[in-house]
Amino acid sequence: MKAKLGTLVVISVFITTGLLLVALRTETELRFITVFSMIATLLITQFVAHGLTAPLDEMSTVARSISHGDYTRRVSGSDRRDELGDLATTINHMADDLEAENQHRKALIANVSHELRTPIAALRAVLENVVDGVTAADQEMMLTALRQTERLGRLTETLLDLSRLDNGVVPLRATRFEVWPYLSGVLKEANLAASQRRPVAGVSGSASHTRTDVHLHLDVSPPELTAHADAERLHQVVANLIDNAVKHSPPHGRVTVRARRGPGPGPESLELEIQDEGPGIPEQERHKVFERFNRGTVPSPHGPGSDGGTGLGLAIARWAVDLHGGDIGVAESARGCLIRVTLPGALRPRG
Repeated sequence: MKAKLGTLVVISVFITTGLLLVALRTETELRFITVFSMIATLLITQFVAHGLTAPLDEMSTVARSISHGDYTRRVSGSDRRDELGDLATTINHMADDLEAENQHRKALIANVSHELRTPIAALRAVLENVVDGVTAADQEMMLTALRQTERLGRLTETLLDLSRLDNGVVPLRATRFEVWPYLSGVLKEANLAASQRRPVAGVSGSASHTRTDVHLHLDVSPPELTAHADAERLHQVVANLIDNAVKHSPPHGRVTVRARRGPGPGPESLELEIQDEGPGIPEQERHKVFERFNRGTVPSPHGPGSDGGTGLGLAIARWAVDLHGGDIGVAESARGCLIRVTLPGALRPRG
């Protein structure tokens, strides 16, 4: 813009000077030269001004549309190599971010509503049957109500974790601990939870956390391996990865949790691997498995009616790993799905 304004001044000076020289050589009256000079300068100024103000008018229109909730409008001219082009690019990026955030908000409402509807409907049906005297309030009926209440509780905890994720960095309380007893405790909790949550016939969506046929195997080498991490956050990672692996395991399948010394700096770096024997994740989908509400396109090996969860478990696992400054991703595997987590020995939290 500075170059254009400078060019406008230079051209105006050249036109005025040229007309004065013509006036001196042709003995033209000065007032005619002045009028011609003013007209020529105004025409050039109008042309340059239109080139500067037209994009600003368009930007103002697009910004006004965005403020009214229309995130589909974009500013043209983002390929310009000047300040207006940079501003157009910035506005378009802002519109893209706002549109993505709006879609995420709608997806959040739709997914949460869907997840809440199933257990609430099942719980309401149970209570209505009891109140109407259709069925007796026996132990099996109460267990059915309890399972749906537990599912609501798990969803609430997941949403709280999501809220922490959106609100920024959570302080880490890192401690040194032995990996074998720690992971052994996590696996025992998973087995205990599965054994206590038996599927209830006729209740939709009760398949979550009920796979008692899947064997969990722990492999830690060396046995005295230690790590330095936030035990609570790491528990979220391992529990969510195990839960996801169990859901996608075939009947009587096997989920293996491996722990090794990681490649990171320090003697307490840790590498975790969780592997199942399910259908695996297609390579073209691996980049988005840790996105929120992503449930994948691979059907569950234990039936189309099984509960796919909220689609937030892997997103929360990535968030917890990022807090540690570590990495998580899908690794190559000859069979099933292999998720690899690496945590540095010296914590380097990511902001």
